[in-house]
Amino acid sequence: MTKKNVVQFVCQQCGAQRSKWSGRCDNCGAWNSFIEQAIETTGANVVAASKGQPLTAQSITHITPSGQAGRIRTGIDDVDTVLGGGIVPASILLIAGQPGIGKSTLLMQLAQAMSARIPVLYVSGEESPGQVKVRADRLGVEHDALQLAASTSADDIAATIKQGAHKVVIVDSIQTLTMAELSSAAGSVSQITNSANLLTQAAKASDTALIVVGHVTKEGSIAGPKVLEHMVDVVINLEGDRYGGFKVLRAIKNRYGATNEAGIFEMQDTGLLPVNNPSAALLEERLSSDGSVVFATMEGNRPLLVEIQALVNKTHFGYPKRTASGFDLNRLNVLVAVLERRTKLNLSDNDIYINVVGGIKLQDPAADLAVCMAIASAAKEMQLDESAVVFGEVGLSGEVRSVANTDRRSSEAKKLGFSYAIGPRSATKNDFVRPVVSMRDALITYLKKT
Repeated sequence: MTKKNVVQFVCQQCGAQRSKWSGRCDNCGAWNSFIEQAIETTGANVVAASKGQPLTAQSITHITPSGQAGRIRTGIDDVDTVLGGGIVPASILLIAGQPGIGKSTLLMQLAQAMSARIPVLYVSGEESPGQVKVRADRLGVEHDALQLAASTSADDIAATIKQGAHKVVIVDSIQTLTMAELSSAAGSVSQITNSANLLTQAAKASDTALIVVGHVTKEGSIAGPKVLEHMVDVVINLEGDRYGGFKVLRAIKNRYGATNEAGIFEMQDTGLLPVNNPSAALLEERLSSDGSVVFATMEGNRPLLVEIQALVNKTHFGYPKRTASGFDLNRLNVLVAVLERRTKLNLSDNDIYINVVGGIKLQDPAADLAVCMAIASAAKEMQLDESAVVFGEVGLSGEVRSVANTDRRSSEAKKLGFSYAIGPRSATKNDFVRPVVSMRDALITYLKKT
């Protein structure tokens, strides 16, 4: 069988192949993503004979479920909650996050907790064993069952996993691995896809749980092809401000549990520690003033009270500026337009700044009413009652729409000493909530002059 090398340009975002280099991929729209690679192909006149074997099928009632012996507890309750009760044996987990967010720290803590009960292997492709040991000493890791290794060879790591000597293997990270059969560089589409496939097959065959770290791009998505996320069983993301504030761990994909759970952590000298009462910590240094509103949100199934701050200032450059930290900027522009159209507020010549305290990134549509009230409070120098919390979605007509988990939001507010909540009409059965029909009614009724 004759073989020849054909030069192709492969997009590092979606894997599309082109015979010529192009500045922009017409498949996914990424710029400067094509890299030249030599692809080995067979001759056109040679037809390879099939080497496949007939499959052996069996009744589904006779199959032993994976993880029948029980999930592997990580030793950190918040992580177990996000995973749906622990790690399923032979499952593949992908954890992603911004550089410096604490992925390696969290994995070392998990390795320390699990190694007290089961053998764990930590494979680093970015650091030497000595460098990993420095972090382990800082975190107080002292279990002999935790073993360290440094390698960027996917073939060597797969061979180690197949031995079945470890119940959990952690690989940091998938973007550093290479296979000897491929000539492309580490981090390319072909290397990531084939290395992940090789490790997955080894983990499934040996009933070993595999945790893989994935880098992210500057846009925030996991580096490499989208097929990487489809190949694994669980995708969890560590979010937050790398310089401080809370870190939120949430599952984006979970074949063995729900994706509506979240774990909240805070970085300390001894590692990432779960926050038992994040609402109290977020509101501890609150200074009551105009533009400050307390919002009752949901992080997974956990209620959380956060402070939303707004600052409205006259623009000096002719074009008003809109800036949001922890809140979607496009949604902010929509809410500003609704405020101008449905109330008498004139915000066209004002800069508007929104900040969610504590580094929390809000994705809850119930934040609409709180943001609108914070902007109006700052614009008119009026203040909301200190003992009130706010939640509710705002429509384009200015109406306040219903949101989920009203009772949980109210219970969290009661626990921290708030007197009432301002919310949608659907919450009339809850005595703690004072319902409002529209955003305009909420502004007129509850904003008072300071």
